[in-house]
Amino acid sequence: MKKYSSIWTLIVAILLVISCDDSDDFGTNEGLNDSVNDFIWQGLNSWYNWQEESVNLNDSKDDAPEDYYKFLNGYSDYETLMLDLCYKHSRVVGSENAIDRFSWFVKDYEVQKNAFQGIRTRFGFTSRIIEISEASNEVILSILMVEAGSPADQANIKRGDIVYRIDGITLNTDNIDEAYSNLSNESVTLSFATEQGGDLMQLADKTMTRALVVSNPVYFKKIFDNIGGKKVGYLVYNQFSSSFNDELNTAFADFKASGINELVLDLRFNGGGSVLTSSYLASMIYSNAGRRRFVDLIFNAKHSGDNDGYNFDNTLKKYSAEGGYEGQESINRLNTISRLYVLTSGGTASASELIINGLKPYMSSVKLIGATTYGKNVGSITLYDAPKNDYSSESRANPDHKFAMQPIVFQSYNKNGESDYTQGFIPDIAIDESKYWNNILPLGDRNEVLLKAALDDISGVRNKELLSKTQLQARQIKINLPENKFEQEMYIDHMFDEID
Repeated sequence: MKKYSSIWTLIVAILLVISCDDSDDFGTNEGLNDSVNDFIWQGLNSWYNWQEESVNLNDSKDDAPEDYYKFLNGYSDYETLMLDLCYKHSRVVGSENAIDRFSWFVKDYEVQKNAFQGIRTRFGFTSRIIEISEASNEVILSILMVEAGSPADQANIKRGDIVYRIDGITLNTDNIDEAYSNLSNESVTLSFATEQGGDLMQLADKTMTRALVVSNPVYFKKIFDNIGGKKVGYLVYNQFSSSFNDELNTAFADFKASGINELVLDLRFNGGGSVLTSSYLASMIYSNAGRRRFVDLIFNAKHSGDNDGYNFDNTLKKYSAEGGYEGQESINRLNTISRLYVLTSGGTASASELIINGLKPYMSSVKLIGATTYGKNVGSITLYDAPKNDYSSESRANPDHKFAMQPIVFQSYNKNGESDYTQGFIPDIAIDESKYWNNILPLGDRNEVLLKAALDDISGVRNKELLSKTQLQARQIKINLPENKFEQEMYIDHMFDEID
């Protein structure tokens, strides 16, 4: 009997050890009011790019538990704590003095994962705010893009439409902030107009309710057969979403089969996304890619072992919207182009700028047309409340909540060690699109202002566009909705299998 008792004692002891080794410590420490606050501090202390510069993230901060808990207990709002810990975050010190403009707190990481794949509850249109006359203070929304199948699409809203009233508020410089904030509501009524001789002529009202929209980032593709004797491929690409890697590759299969001689890549609406997908796009563009280095990623001193990068590749990985691996396919690489045209705006950022910076050392020319880009050379990963996996594993995250963080954790460099574009890339051909608010043509139209500039340059034409008096008065007003504050993103979304 003693023999069996001893065996069972041993078995129980082994099981207890295994159980302890396989568990995550999510319990609240004595004296700590909320373990999520501890996750926020510990996660940033480990991964944050500017951890050494942030006084409250100093390694000695948690040496005295009572003082550490007292500090954390002073915060009742998770987002406030995180942003206070970040180094000169723009939400704390203002944009002019900011170092970190990009880190943010995630209230639901499932919602965030979907957003990274273009799945969001939204109206489904992109617009620009334009003051059309300083004398009259008149303001309009200029519709720039509409997502297929979205509420805006179903309401028959089109690129080039002009909105002069939101929820009955006629727009001007005094009320635009208040009126524009209505676009955060569940439903909105937009009043449309047309411009004639400098005056706005009223048209119809259209009401929309937010709905779940799945945005295919491979938005539009066209091939022009004879531009100065050349065949030109044109692609509007709006987000580096890993679940659409194969759709992007299919677009390049068409370009390759057509034997295009030039490529115009429209990144005006592309705020960034997956670093991996950016490397795949670069691999489709650069003819002599092989396995050369596209980008290096440098982490903080605690994670110098994670310093690595992405090479150009010959195959790409396919992922589902949920992040599941679905296999590989050969990259459709162009072998008939030596330069690249990129159409840009102030919203061209992060992984889009990675394409520009990463290809510049390799191609004969990367020519930019439009506006100065956003200026973001740093990127993030999602941190979860998973202390046993250094906060990087969703599968081991605390099941009691969906809070997470998206802090800046690395800086990117091209193969020449260049990374100095925090003020954005200046275009080779500067065009202020806001001046054309009353004549916005469909994407892909030969005379659409930015595309026309690219095609004219390819064909050797030098036409100076003449603006009307009405157009010359126009200027853009920049306002961000709260849900769109962090659309300029560059991240690693498959931390353990992306880098090779």
